[in-house]
Amino acid sequence: MISFNYETDFELDNEILFSEWISKIIVSENKIEGEINYIFCDDDYLHKINLEYLQHDDLTDIISFDYSVGNELHGDIFISIERVLENADEFQVEFENELKRVMAHGVLHYAGYKDKTVKDADIMRTKENEKMSLFDN
Repeated sequence: MISFNYETDFELDNEILFSEWISKIIVSENKIEGEINYIFCDDDYLHKINLEYLQHDDLTDIISFDYSVGNELHGDIFISIERVLENADEFQVEFENELKRVMAHGVLHYAGYKDKTVKDADIMRTKENEKMSLFDN
């Protein structure tokens, strides 16, 4: 089950469409959908989580906590809407496209993809693009 929670004024326009898309991503990776919670927040909210749980004193667009068991994906994905807006501006892409990229990124981590090395980051970016193309299909 995919759920969406809001700790900011932002809300998705069509939760059902986004939920169906995330489900498609999971199936396309031969994984089983468990409970995945998206929590949309602001920079301050995510910064506190980054400090408390990861001991990182910086801003980020996403933090995911993976509770998956085997092939069944579970977790909490925190997304800073402020960071997504800034990144969209910086990379000169539409906000919704950057949001989809970050949302896909979180669930791809649960599917086993990493992004700490250049090679892994390239693979992750390719997968993000592939999964973004599943939206509305």
